Amino acid sequence: MPDTETPPAAEPDYDRLLRANLERVFNERDAGKRAAALADFFVDEPVMYEPTNVIRGRDAISAVAGKLLEQFGPAFRFSPVGMAVGHHGLGSLRWQAGPEGGPVAVTGTDVAEVVGSRIARLWVLLNPPSEEVTNPAGTGTAATP
Repeated sequence: MPDTETPPAAEPDYDRLLRANLERVFNERDAGKRAAALADFFVDEPVMYEPTNVIRGRDAISAVAGKLLEQFGPAFRFSPVGMAVGHHGLGSLRWQAGPEGGPVAVTGTDVAEVVGSRIARLWVLLNPPSEEVTNPAGTGTAATP
C-alpha cells in the first residue's frame, strides 16, 4: 500500500513574526509605517485581547499602539526576551518594556494565533507588577514576581 500521507505544512517563523510585531507595530511612532506593518503582519480583520479590552481591526490595534507610545513618552520601548516559540499555528514571545536604557516598567507575553504566516488573534498577557512584601520571618523585605 503506497504512503499517501501529506507532509505537514511548513511552520511560520514565529520568532521573526512576533519580534517584527514588537518592533514595527508596538515600537513604531509613525502611524503610516505602523499601518504598513500591520498590513504585512496581520490578517485583514485581526483581534487583539488585552486584559481589560478586546480590540478589533488593524486601525484599532494601530491606535492602541500609538496611544501607549504617547502615554509612556519618547524613550519607551518594547524589547523581546529570549526567542519566540510556537507550533501548529500558535506562537508566543516574552517581552519587557520601559524607557530605553532605563528600568523595566512592565513585562509580559504575546501569544498569537498565526494563520497563513500572519497574526489573526493576539493575546497580550501582562505579568503582575513586582511589589515589596514583608518577609514572613520579619527580617526584611523581598520582591515578589
